[in-house]
Formats: sequence, C-alpha cells, structure tokens
Amino acid sequence: MNPTTPLTRLIERLERVSKIEIIWDAINVATLAFAIVVSYGLRFEGALTGQEWASLGRALVTLVPIQCAMLFLVAGRRTSIRGVTLRDLWQLVFGVSAGLAVAAPVSILANLSIPRSIYLIDWFIAISLLGGLRGAACEAGNFLRRWSIQQATRVLLVGTCPSSEAVARSIRMQAGAAGQRVVVGIVAKPDDQSLVGRSIGGVAVLGTTDSIEQLIARHRIDEVLMLSDTLIGGEVRSLRDRCKAVGCPTAILPDFEMILSGRVKMQPRPIDIADLLRREPVQTDIAGISRWLGNETVLVTGACGSIGSELCRQLLKHGPARLVLLDRNETGLFWLERELTRLGQGTGTELVPCVADITDRDRLDDVMAEHAPGVVFHAAAYKHVPLMEQYPGEAVKNITLATAGLAEAAAAAGVQTFVLISTDKAVNPTSVMGCCKRLAEIVVQLLSRDSQTRFSTVRFGNVLDSAGSVVPIFREQIMQGGPVTVTHPDIERYFMTIPEAARLVIQAGTMGRGGEVFVLDMGEPVRIADLARDMIRLSNLEEGRDIEIRFSGLRPGEKLYEELFKGEEALQTTSHPKIRAARLTYAAGLTAETVLNQMRAAATLPPDDVREVLHGLVPEYLGHETELPREAIAGRVTATRRAA
Repeated sequence: MNPTTPLTRLIERLERVSKIEIIWDAINVATLAFAIVVSYGLRFEGALTGQEWASLGRALVTLVPIQCAMLFLVAGRRTSIRGVTLRDLWQLVFGVSAGLAVAAPVSILANLSIPRSIYLIDWFIAISLLGGLRGAACEAGNFLRRWSIQQATRVLLVGTCPSSEAVARSIRMQAGAAGQRVVVGIVAKPDDQSLVGRSIGGVAVLGTTDSIEQLIARHRIDEVLMLSDTLIGGEVRSLRDRCKAVGCPTAILPDFEMILSGRVKMQPRPIDIADLLRREPVQTDIAGISRWLGNETVLVTGACGSIGSELCRQLLKHGPARLVLLDRNETGLFWLERELTRLGQGTGTELVPCVADITDRDRLDDVMAEHAPGVVFHAAAYKHVPLMEQYPGEAVKNITLATAGLAEAAAAAGVQTFVLISTDKAVNPTSVMGCCKRLAEIVVQLLSRDSQTRFSTVRFGNVLDSAGSVVPIFREQIMQGGPVTVTHPDIERYFMTIPEAARLVIQAGTMGRGGEVFVLDMGEPVRIADLARDMIRLSNLEEGRDIEIRFSGLRPGEKLYEELFKGEEALQTTSHPKIRAARLTYAAGLTAETVLNQMRAAATLPPDDVREVLHGLVPEYLGHETELPREAIAGRVTATRRAA
C-alpha cells in the first residue's frame, strides 16, 4: 500500500467535492469579482481611464483570491443555501472583513495603487451581494421543494417555545422525502394571544388552541404536531381529543434538548402514556434537597428496580458524597453502576455497588457498619399481588420482616433518616402483599417512638411503565395483535410517573420528623380500561376492528378501587402543596416486638394460616376469598375521597 501524502489526500478530497459545490464556489468567486468591479464603477462614477482599468485588474488579481481564501477558512462549506441563519450571515460578514483586512496591507505593501475607498465600498457590496445571493438561493430552493411535493401532509405546530422555529426549519429542510410534511402554521397557547398574526421562523402564528378546530378546517390540516416542552399532560390529552373529534391525527415531538443531545431522532412519536396524566407533574424543592444531601452517604435498597434505579438517578443530581447501591441482583448492579458512572461525571459522588439480601440481618449490620449511611431509602420489596397470594410466607419475609430488620439495623447504626416506600395497596388491604406493606408501615412507625432515627413512609399508587405494571403488559399485547386483557371494566388506579415517584420519595426525606406517612395528591384515578383504549388508539389501531379488549376477572387479592389513605387517618398539610401527611391507626397496645414475633412464626406456616395471622394484626384485611359487596367498597372509597 502506498503511503498517504498530503498531495494524495488533497486529490482524494477534491474527488469527493460534488459538481454542485464546484458551481457554488465558482458563483462566490464571480460575485466577489463583480463586487470589485461595481466598487470601481461607483468610486469613479463609471468613467474609468486607462490608469483606473489597470488598478481594477490589479485589484481583481489580488483581492479576489485573498477574499475567497479567508471566506473559506472562516465559514468553509458550513453555510448551506438550504437554510440561512443569522449565524451564517455573521460568518459571512466576518469572512469578508477578514479577507479585506489581509488584502489591504498586501496591496499597500506591494504598491498596487488601489484607492483606499475601494476597500470600504467593496466591503458593503460584497456582503450585500453574497448575503442576498444566499437568501435568494434558499428561498428558491424552498419554493422548488414545495412545488415538487405532490402529496405533502399539511401540518399545524402547537407551541411557540424556542423549539418551534427550529422544528419548522427542520421539517422544511426534509422536503422531498417520503411522507414529507409542510408546516402550514403555528398555534399558540391562549396566554400567548399577543403572538397571533406574527411570524416565527417564517411561519405565521394562525391562532390559539381555543380555536384549533376552526384552524384545522380552514387550512385543511392533515396532522397536528405538539411540542412537549410547551404543553403539560392535561393540555395534551384535551387537544388530542379535540383534534380526534374533527378527524385530525396528533403526534408529539420530544423536548428539543433531547433532540440536540441525540437521545431521540427528529421523528414524531406516539403520545406517551405519561403525557396523559390528568394533572400537572409534581415538582420538588431542588435547592433544599441538594443542601440536605450535599455531604451525606445515602443508601438505596432495591437499587436495580424501577423505582430504586430512578431514585439513584435523581439522587445523583443532588451530589451526595457517597451513594451505596444495595441489591441482590449482581447483574443489575453491574449495569446500573456503569450507567450512573456515566451520568455522575463531574458530581464528585462516590458510587458503591453492594450485593446483599435484605432478609439477611447480619449482612445488613455489616453494610451499615462499613458505609455508615446518614440516609436510607428502602425500595426493595416484592410487588406482584397474585404471586404473593400463592406464597404469603415469602411476602412476610421479604416485605415486613426485611423492612423491620433493615430499620433496626439503621437505628442501631445511627442513621439519621429512613424512608420506607409503600403503596396504596396497604390501605384497607385485600391482598397479602398489601397487608404485609401495611404491617411494614406500622413497624416503622412503632420503631420511630424510641429511636433517634427519623422514620417516615411514602405511599403512592401505580407507577407508569415500571416493571410488571400494566403499561408494558398492554404494549406487548398490542404488538402481538391482542387481545388486551383487563381484569374488570370498572377497575381503576392512581398513576404517577417513575421520575415523579422518585422525586416524591426524596422530598419526603427532607420533610420527615418521624412516624409520618406521606401521601401524594395524585388527582383523579384512571380506569384501566380507558388506559387500554388510549394505548390502542395511540398505536393507530381501533378497538373492535383491529384489536379487542378482553375482561378476565379480578385476580386473587386485587381490588376494584385503590385508596391512598383510610378515612380515620388524620391528614395534615405540609410545606409542599401536593404532599400531605397522615398518622397511622392500629390496635392499642401493639408493639413492634409483638408484630415481629407473630410474623416470624407465621413465615413458615401454610398459606391459610399466614392469612389468619395477618388478619389478626390488621383486622381490616379480609383475605382474598372474602369479597365486600361492590356498593360497600364504592361507598367507602367515596367517603375517603371526601375526607381528603
């Protein structure tokens, strides 16, 4: 193989230059030469003598090559005629100025007798001609692309955020591709009424979302694209329903920061279920949390789970001194550590993966002694209701006893804050899993009485898209062609997103004083059947024609309605408007030792005996074989919600 020389590299580069680029470069050279000729014509009012013609020749031979070279060095071929921006024009101004700044001293030193006023006149004319040429070429190209499109999709953009101009330009640049879209106009939110009639990136703001149905009909719109960094979930759902009512499909574009980071492609995605939350996402006190965790060692159990891993990601943003990732899943820990190492660059947080089983008390004591955490977030637990109905003893060991062992180890090690992650299934439980969570809440509160450790509990409903939740199950069933299985037509649940759940848990840690149960205001519950129908529609399918919903009946331990708190639990407001605190109610004289002794004895008993012990400790737990009348459950839920 012949060695590569600078000459061969230059030849290879020239071979890659397209004919269009050569033509465009030739036009630039001709434009610069023409600018000098015009400058001489203006300077001498069109009456050039032999001496001026000779000076013009010397100027062309000297100035044009230098200007071309400097213009190429400054901007190269980065300026595209398909999209001229203010940055491109500034590069043009800088390139022309740099060319003349170099050419003027050269011509003076060479005594070429070029009038000094020529440089100033040429500067104005060259910039005007080159800028105008690029703008005209850009508009001509856009016109030709629009004219060449026969079956373009007419699009409305919803949102006047900074991303809207870039999105419109990006769509315009893709003209001629299959399935091409043409942006007809932009729609503003009602509070941006002052923008109506103006132009953003050359696209007119036609109106506000209040009149989107009329805009769709008037401009024959085929598709509505919504910008996710403009709209909140409730607005997305409302607009989608209104557009659907007039037969116009919708899609949502991700946050433009995600596009720039390369995490997503510039391609409309189906509306994610998280966009359909019927409330605004809960925000947290970021500054207060960062002050709290700044120099702490934080331990997270169940670190590889859906909630635990997101909790670690959120904690990393607040820069704790050390983050201990505890889980018995060594493969999951391996990949989680790799991800967090990448995300945590520059934070200064030390990541410590720790393989341990939370049911092993001796191992927990060793972990506490080795790492001395100041804050513990307990996210490890079994979560699948039907499986725990089959193996109630395992639920007792992994949920109630493991929580108690971890809490006792934390108290003995002098941990300052301990936060237990619980579930709405712990309220008036009908399942083994919910009852064990209820007992875990009770044990943590009982331990807080005589401990310096601040024990708190966070209770929330279903988490969207977590492992084993309905969203990934429905998604898989839809991909397989159905049917989508829902247990009951009336079953409903509270929902929140994984990041929202993680932020709530961390916020509760800053607010806890000991013994509280924190409950999130999650808005109105959502029917699972409605959620399934939304996912079917968002997959461009139709229920009954393309895919069906099949009701399979309630599973063991499953409830029709979930409750976030009991009616007799006294709710109190907190410093956060969306978080409330409650005090648990339990049998008088109950102690942590009593609960744990009975749980240890029950863990090895047959399933029915385990349920009997659970019912003795939590009288409202009736077991999966006893069902309350539907009217009684509905009445109890209604009364509880009114109490909120």
